Amino acid sequence: MKETTMSQATTANNPTKLAQTPGIQLFKAGTFKMNDLAGLLNVEGLNSQMSEVTVTDNQDGLTVGFFAMQPGTEFEFVYEFVEYKVITKGKIVMRDRQGNKYVAEVGDVVLFTPDTPVIFDAESDGEAVYTAHRTAAEMFAPK
Repeated sequence: MKETTMSQATTANNPTKLAQTPGIQLFKAGTFKMNDLAGLLNVEGLNSQMSEVTVTDNQDGLTVGFFAMQPGTEFEFVYEFVEYKVITKGKIVMRDRQGNKYVAEVGDVVLFTPDTPVIFDAESDGEAVYTAHRTAAEMFAPK
């Protein structure tokens, strides 16, 4: 049986929608270069990276992305859409504005609903794959 590694619908500098042609697409770890969030979000001391690509942009837009955070500075993000993260390495530590703490570890799934502010704690040291019910943000596209 022949192993196929990737039928990539993107290039390094020209990401496009992934679900353009029927079939199976396998994206190996490291396929998409991560962006430094400290510069993108203008948060000094933040040690976090992210990239995302649109899967489909129909009325039910869908995005897949990769998120990593190492110990550094905390930051807040307000989710305006449904998104879930599956923790694949380490742990991601979050708080809500009421101070409730959530520690997500390998294999855990975190669901965010629209209009949810989340504070990602500085002690986070992990990675996640995520899916968002929207098209990809250009600022997070693999560079």
